[in-house]
Amino acid sequence: MTYATFSDAHRALQNDETSCESLVSSFLERIRERNDSINAFLELDEDGALNHARYLDSQRARGHERPLTGLILGVKDVLCMRGRTVTCGSKMLESFESLIDATALKRLRDAGAIFIGKTNCDEFGMGSSNENSYFGPVRNPLDQERVPGGSSGGSAAAVADKMAHAALGTDTGGSIRQPASYCGIVGLKPTYGRVSRYGLVAYASSFDTIGPMGHSVEDVARILEAMAGKDEQDATSASVPVPGYADALNGSVEGVRIGLPKEYYAEGLDDEVRAMLEERVSELKEAGAEIVDVSLPHTSYGIAAYYILTTAEASSNLARYDGVRYGHRADVKHTRKRIQQEREALTESLQSARASGNKERAQSLQQALDTQESLLDGLYADTRTEGFGDEVKRRIMLGTYVLSSGYYDAYYEKAQRVRTLIRNDFDQVFEHVDALLTPATPTPAFKLGDKVDDPLAMYLNDVYTVTASLAGIPGLVVPAGETSGGLPVGMQLLGRHFDESMLLQIGNAAMNLS
Repeated sequence: MTYATFSDAHRALQNDETSCESLVSSFLERIRERNDSINAFLELDEDGALNHARYLDSQRARGHERPLTGLILGVKDVLCMRGRTVTCGSKMLESFESLIDATALKRLRDAGAIFIGKTNCDEFGMGSSNENSYFGPVRNPLDQERVPGGSSGGSAAAVADKMAHAALGTDTGGSIRQPASYCGIVGLKPTYGRVSRYGLVAYASSFDTIGPMGHSVEDVARILEAMAGKDEQDATSASVPVPGYADALNGSVEGVRIGLPKEYYAEGLDDEVRAMLEERVSELKEAGAEIVDVSLPHTSYGIAAYYILTTAEASSNLARYDGVRYGHRADVKHTRKRIQQEREALTESLQSARASGNKERAQSLQQALDTQESLLDGLYADTRTEGFGDEVKRRIMLGTYVLSSGYYDAYYEKAQRVRTLIRNDFDQVFEHVDALLTPATPTPAFKLGDKVDDPLAMYLNDVYTVTASLAGIPGLVVPAGETSGGLPVGMQLLGRHFDESMLLQIGNAAMNLS
């Protein structure tokens, strides 16, 4: 029997109604049945999961119970697991095997979690639909003609289709929260620094966060509690005490002040999504919460600032993939042949220009010959051209541009100032309210292929999630209901730095009220 939540599985284990080995076997069977159509998992660790399950069963027989014993977890394939490939959904790292364990994974394993496999994702975490993976798109299990969201779409789909109790995702600008909304599950982006980033392949280092996705707020709370905390291997991890997150789930919102930022309910929000959130707000108000209208005046600058800053950081972080030290490498023979052919063509054109007396063209061609790329530069270029997909190349070029001489002040430095203004907006609002309630996405999940040719339209899917990432605050998405067409809609809760407990408390109450 497959238990959808870890809480249910844990109770069954305590009652000797199942075993860790049985839980793993049932999920493996489900994955074999469904993964060909959903494409949520890139790699399974069947032997590793079963062996760990048997070990945990033997420990349980001796009375050694761990907090997460029996939790079957999918892991987004941007997190390093010793001895397993970490592809980041890219040809560049198709065969790269990790030498280390991410701190988050080590802590979860020590707590009793069982990793069943690596989940699909947008390449290097860059995308809002999970259509950018080198290994093919992930399909939304609730409607396979639609996207699951990105970039943690494989993790969201695996949970939604009951291929695992829960899964780890990463959130740079909404990559946990948006897929959670599209797939009708719970997703938490912790405060930046709450969970160690050691062992996470970097996209944008000042934004990236690791967080849990599951069917229940309780499961998400228990996973966060196990992996949060200071890590000496990550200088950006915060030395802030880790509370008992599950203890916050008391079911009450009596006296809690919840803000509704007007900027998040403006033009562009789907009518059904708006109506559904209004219903949830009414339920929370009836349960004793105080609802307050608030304003975050710099919200409209969020998308622009986010895509300037994250592409700049991506350009820097992805410079390491050059085909020399590790990862994909282009065929040097092909590169040498290409450069030679280009040189021969330039030489022939130069001779022709000189023969015709075209001095200006001859000068231009001579300059091209003099500055023609070396074999090493050509190897770099061919490697990165072959190894990266279109969206990654687009973001590298955008990031390189905004960091270039003459544009740094106009774009990057200005975006940093806007980031500070957005953070200040949140700080001021949280002096008056305990949390904010907003949409997670402007619309329900869209169809595969609808936006792949319109990058700007794709980026606008993140309009309600990027501001929290710019400010580094936590965000929780819980299911808010379904549209008339049966598509899930998520409700986003935003909170003060390191106050995940408040979000979990409100989110759990909201799910119980619905």
